[in-house]
Formats: sequence, C-alpha cells, structure tokens
Amino acid sequence: MTVQDPAEVFGDTILIVDFGSQVTQLIARRVREAGVYCEIAPFNASAEAFERLRPKGIIFSGGPSSVMWEDSPRAPQHFFDQKLPILAICYGQQTMAEQLGGRVAASDNREFGRAFIEVVGDSALFDGLWSVGEQHQVWMSHGDRVEQLPEGFSIVAKSEGAPYAIATDEARRFYSMMFHPEVVHTPDGGKLLANFARHICGSAGDWTMGAFRDAKIAEIRKQVGKGRVICGLSGGVDSAVAAVLIHEAIGEQLTCVFVDHGLMRQGEAEQVVSLFRNSYNIPLVHVDAEELFLSGLAGVTDPEKKRKFIGKTFIDVFDEEAGKIGGANFLAQGTLYPDVIESVSFTGGPSVTIKSHHNVGGLPERMNMKLVEPLRELFKDEVRVLGRELGLPEAFVARHPFPGPGLAIRIPGEVTKERCDILRKADAIYLEEIRNAGLYDAIWQAFAVLLPVKTVGVMGDHRTYDSVCGLRAVTSVDGMTADIYPLDAAFLSRCATRIINEVKGINRVVYDYTSKPPGTIEWE
Repeated sequence: MTVQDPAEVFGDTILIVDFGSQVTQLIARRVREAGVYCEIAPFNASAEAFERLRPKGIIFSGGPSSVMWEDSPRAPQHFFDQKLPILAICYGQQTMAEQLGGRVAASDNREFGRAFIEVVGDSALFDGLWSVGEQHQVWMSHGDRVEQLPEGFSIVAKSEGAPYAIATDEARRFYSMMFHPEVVHTPDGGKLLANFARHICGSAGDWTMGAFRDAKIAEIRKQVGKGRVICGLSGGVDSAVAAVLIHEAIGEQLTCVFVDHGLMRQGEAEQVVSLFRNSYNIPLVHVDAEELFLSGLAGVTDPEKKRKFIGKTFIDVFDEEAGKIGGANFLAQGTLYPDVIESVSFTGGPSVTIKSHHNVGGLPERMNMKLVEPLRELFKDEVRVLGRELGLPEAFVARHPFPGPGLAIRIPGEVTKERCDILRKADAIYLEEIRNAGLYDAIWQAFAVLLPVKTVGVMGDHRTYDSVCGLRAVTSVDGMTADIYPLDAAFLSRCATRIINEVKGINRVVYDYTSKPPGTIEWE
C-alpha cells in the first residue's frame, strides 16, 4: 500500500536519490538513526518521490558511473531550485558540480579505502563536530574528481587525492563530499548525516517506532475496513511482527497460515504454533507439508531450482489453504524496505522477482487479493524494535535471521530428511553453545551448514567416512553489511567436539572466516 500522506505517518522526511551505490541503504539507516524518516528513490523516479514525500531535504548517493559518460545518471534539475538543503555524496558531488556549471575530470590520484581529510573552512555541516585545522578519517571510493567548483561553492575540507573533499555553498545550503559518511569506516559519518538531517534541514527528529505503530494501525484499519486478511507465516521475525501488528489493528478479521515445510531449525515450528495460538490467540492454520516439500526436492541439487520449487510449492499450498478459509480479500506479507528497494532495478523498472529467496513464487493472479504490507518502510533492525513495541517475546524478536528456503540452502547438494535431521542437531548444538557463552545477542547471525563432502576420520578404534559441517557467525547492525565474528579457538573446539560426539553422520567441523564489509551480503 502506498502511503497517501507521508507527513501524517512519518513527520519530516528526507529524500535519498539513488545513483546506484551498493551502500545507498546505509545512508537511509544513518538518517533514520537520527530520528528522521527517509526513503530511497532511483534517480529517474526521484521526481515522483519528491512530490509524494514533500521532503525537508535531499541527499544524492554515490554510484558506479562517471559524469563524463554519455547518458550518465543526473538528478532532476528542478531539485536545485526548490530552496531545500542538498547533500551530495561521491558521484552525487560530481553530478551536482556538473549540473551547476562546475567541471569533473578523471583523476591521476584515485582514492579507495581509508583516507584523511583536513578541515580548512567553516560549515554548518560541522557545527559542534569539527573545527578548522583538524584531520579526520574518512572512507574514499572514487576515480573521478571535481576540478572546478560551481559558482558560489567554497572548499571546506581537502585530502591528498581530493582537493574538494568537502565543498559547500552555505547560502543555498548545498553540501558536497567526496567520501562516504554512511559507512562505519568514516567514524563521524553518522554525526555528519545527523547534522544535515536535523540541524540544516530543520527536521524535528521525532520519528519513533511508537508513532509508526499507531499510524500503521490506523492505516491498516482504513485499508482493510471490514474485509478479511490472511497472512502467511514463515516462522521468521518479519511475518510474525506483521501478523501481530495487523491483529492489533483488526483482531479476528486476520487468519494466519503457517506452511511447515519441514526445513526449519530445531523446535521452531512448535514455537510458532505456540506463540500464535496460546500467547496471542490469533486464528492459525498449521499445515504439515514436510513430505510434499522433501519429495519434490528429491534429486534436486541446483540451489536456484531448490529456491524456485520451495517458493512455488509454498504459494500453491498457501493458496489451497486460503481457499478453504473463504471470504479473505487481503493478503498480508512481511515485505521489508530492502526488499522494496531491490525489487526496483537501477533504471527504475520492476525486476522479475524481489529476491530469489523471498517472493520466489510470485503472487498468482488467481488469488485476486490486495496486499497488506505494513513493514515495507522498515529495515530489519527496525522490525525488531517494532516487535518489542508490540510485546513479542525477546527470544522470538531477537532470533537470528533465517531465509525462507530454510535448511534447503544450508544443505548444498540433495536435500533429504536424514540430512535435514543431521543439520538440525548440529545447528542446535552450535546455537546452544553460543547462548551458553553469552554471545547470541552480540552475533547478528550464526548457523551450521552440512557440506556436500565427506572425509575419512578415526573415532576411537574405528574409521569413519562422514560429512563435514561448516559453522558461520557474522556481526551486522543493519543486515546489509557483515563482518566475521571472532569466535576463539577454545569455543570452536568445544562446539566441534560436541557436534562430532553427539551428531551421527558428521566427523569434521570447519569455521567460515569470510567477511564482507562493506557491501550487500547474502545470508547463506
């Protein structure tokens, strides 16, 4: 559902114009952390977003293009005539300079990674933060650079490779920077963005989850009226929070359908049923479809074919159960803001699917239902905050993310009941040890993988030929970038010993030290 008047729901807003940077979503996270609601729009759809949001300010993201290329992305020219503050980052700085009469050229001194800038002038952007003469660490990622500033701009910070590291036109409240303030590698970046959103744009900074909850409840009631809603529960946090929020809005008009495909972690199916039937008394249809899913996955080894089968079968089973309920004319989904962003291509057109592990089956036209997506403006960590606002148990709200296909994509190769049971036991032991060590909440996501290889080992006086189990643990703030969690050798040794001793079918355990900062991550 599109919000008709965002100001009523979100208060002051900021528009982020996306030029294709892989970390544009991080800009939105930093702005929201300052208590200001914002949305991202592709550059060629930003004019429409501007009219809908009526923002207090605009941010231009970075991007992979060069302003010297033919048909490279540009911001709507009329944005510069709105008398609104504009903050332009990296490629955004370059297109702002070019569009306002400056000049951009390829640089012989490119900067990628950590750099240091020197503050050489005053700016409202630095108020209470930086002073002239100081040096500060930032994160650079550029080849081109501005060589001539537009009229009215002054240099307020410089680096070795970017003489115009920060250039501003204080009179028009135009601010531009060559580095990325949104990534954690720029330590003061969040404060710079907060200064822009709160002080320069004059935003109240009063966007809270309590206000969001109240506004969404009113919005759901208005959208649904006296209609009936069905919600497909996956067992994860997103669909659960969406369901509880909708139930708070319309009560018995909501029925949840939990398709149990037999690919969940140990004990999670029982937890979902207990939570909704006993704690919230929400009407729930529990469908035991394990045999259907496992028989369809027999012999399938290609991961994308697994995803598509699971997605299509889930929709088919859900559709059949929805038909039995009768009278439902709305379908609720736990769609999140990253899903919305990623369902729109860089050129602004819809992609074929959202993500291959989300709505992989699509919504059949035969269902003839309108969507209710109350979380589509929220990031993952914001959904957790909303869940706490709604009173969901902490053990459920703080649960590590678990993609829709479940164990199927944590079992490379063929998925069988036996392999699922082996992985479930190993995964449960790993998570139990993490909880015993008091590390669960410090880790964004931890899980075990049953690798498609076997090794020869010796257990006691016997040789074994069994599977290898991989363990992974990462940290993240927002679910978009991740770094490896540094589990110590003693902890890993303890996990490995328990798994090998207690799980028949595994004789070796390895730890995945892969790290991916910054950039979009895949949680599998």
